[in-house]
Amino acid sequence: MADRQALEEVVTFTSDLIRIDTTNRGGGDCQERPAAEYAAARLAEAGLTPTLLERTKGRTNVVARIEGSDPSADALLVHGHLDVVPAEAGDWTVHPFSGEVRDGVVWGRGAVDMKNMDAMILAVTRLWARQGVRPRRDIVIAFTADEEASAEDGSGFLADRHAALFEGCTEGVSESGAFTFHDGSGRELYPIAAGERGTGWLKLTARGRAGHGSKVNRDNAVTRLAAAVARIGDHEWPLRLTPTVRAALTELAAVYRLAPDLDDVDGLLKKLGPAAALVEATVRNSANPTMLDAGYKVNVIPGAAVAHVDGRFLPGTEDEFRTTLDLLTGPDVEWEFDHREVALQAPVDSPTFAKMRAAVEEFAPRGHVVPYCMSGGTDAKQFSRLGITGYGFAPLKLPEGFDYQALFHGVDERVPVEALHFGVRVLDRFLRTA
Repeated sequence: MADRQALEEVVTFTSDLIRIDTTNRGGGDCQERPAAEYAAARLAEAGLTPTLLERTKGRTNVVARIEGSDPSADALLVHGHLDVVPAEAGDWTVHPFSGEVRDGVVWGRGAVDMKNMDAMILAVTRLWARQGVRPRRDIVIAFTADEEASAEDGSGFLADRHAALFEGCTEGVSESGAFTFHDGSGRELYPIAAGERGTGWLKLTARGRAGHGSKVNRDNAVTRLAAAVARIGDHEWPLRLTPTVRAALTELAAVYRLAPDLDDVDGLLKKLGPAAALVEATVRNSANPTMLDAGYKVNVIPGAAVAHVDGRFLPGTEDEFRTTLDLLTGPDVEWEFDHREVALQAPVDSPTFAKMRAAVEEFAPRGHVVPYCMSGGTDAKQFSRLGITGYGFAPLKLPEGFDYQALFHGVDERVPVEALHFGVRVLDRFLRTA
């Protein structure tokens, strides 16, 4: 069981890591090394031998292994990223890199995404060192760089160049699961991620005939691009249910005592009320136009125009996604993947999922654990190249009215101290039995 020191350390570590500014704006300008050195020092104090690895100077990753008692057991990867998205201090109530603890809440960028989980991993590792705990299976700990961009300097680099460090790992756990979702009627749901939509960030390019803005031009690149972007934005993607989403709908229907009518998913989602938010983004593929770039002067028709689209596709639907984009862009607009990563799916009937469920239910007996698929992606995509099945499991018990999902990349990101304490207890329980 977690002791007082572990509960104190998880708060201290979360605060300390937030104060280390690891803002990742893309383009390689982030420096995770100070946070990596901090994490490595805490692991070394627990008797481990962390390895620091870089593809690019300053973009540092940390990997360490805890030996299990059963050499025949598969290893488990527990990973968290060290970088965070940007934050504008003027928009925040508390400075985003202060790590301030105020009124029982830790404030700052990374409080939920995901320096809180990094701190939990460190606190549990040190707890085990004090108590002489040895898990059943090897636990490989990884703190990664660059998750908030391409992961090329982080999990992608580790998977491609340092696969030996993850030898024996068949499963992994990381962010975005086992948090409290309040449905507004007194129920507490705890979604555990068992899948992710694939990432398809697209670049669209329309070409035409450059010319004077006052002349008739039937080959206007901006017009062609705008038409394609409008078609993509207006497109109604068809329903596609993966096994994970089917399981999520079935279990949610049971919680709400509804018939699990998967022939009328939209009708079922309406009946689920606020809980539908856990599923509705993952019953279809999506493509949202996000950026436009064309021209340099109002009276000059440019010869080319570019747009960017955030596309996401469910497991097993990438071919359909590609074909649909071909149709929507049409013959006058070319498209390509700016960044592409696979969709993931993990079994919800596995012993590991059952142990995660049991760990949450021990400390949240009123809670209902349900599987779900993430609408976005994590480092689990890159680690899947090594045959590692990924789950989202970063436990937090949150008070009603605390909108966890809105705080991801949002203003005034923060996490309650009690939520961190719950996370340490649950993570410790799960990893001891995993």
